[in-house]
Amino acid sequence: MGCGPPGGQRGVRLTPPRAGLLALALTFVADQATKLGLYFGTDLVLTQPWRYGPYADLVVVWNRGVSYGMFQQDGAFGRWLLVALSLVAALGLGLWMMRAGSRLLAVALGLIVGGALGNAVDRAVYGAVFDFVHLHAGGWSWYVFNVADAAIVAGVIGLILDSLIPATAGRARDNAAPRP
Repeated sequence: MGCGPPGGQRGVRLTPPRAGLLALALTFVADQATKLGLYFGTDLVLTQPWRYGPYADLVVVWNRGVSYGMFQQDGAFGRWLLVALSLVAALGLGLWMMRAGSRLLAVALGLIVGGALGNAVDRAVYGAVFDFVHLHAGGWSWYVFNVADAAIVAGVIGLILDSLIPATAGRARDNAAPRP
């Protein structure tokens, strides 16, 4: 008798493109679910901030700009320009993700694309991105962010890590034959 799955079936191999698509989908769903749940499913808007110890709050911030609130856009032109730029970036990074040679690279790109699409949906539907997590300690305060923003940061860290791994080691690891 073999040691594999019952019925002699092999599991679905998580190729780099599949891993990237999974990261993209999970990021997008988690981002939209948290935003919709907090905004429409709670009274956070009326009772903010919700304090979680001396270091974290949930608040409602509508970001009409890009990362860290830069390039604030008040008009329709700026709003739709940012939506278009997000979609173009997501398309380009998505194409790169589908050709990625390692799962780390594909997942990193999937996190970035999922986050970009989540924020683009907010901007298209509401005119701004719904941010809600505020981290702080003492006099230090971080910008207010959401799941999409955190995924984008994690994706950028993944890109940096992938660039530090020798190409042959990463490809050999991801292209290795599955064990029986």
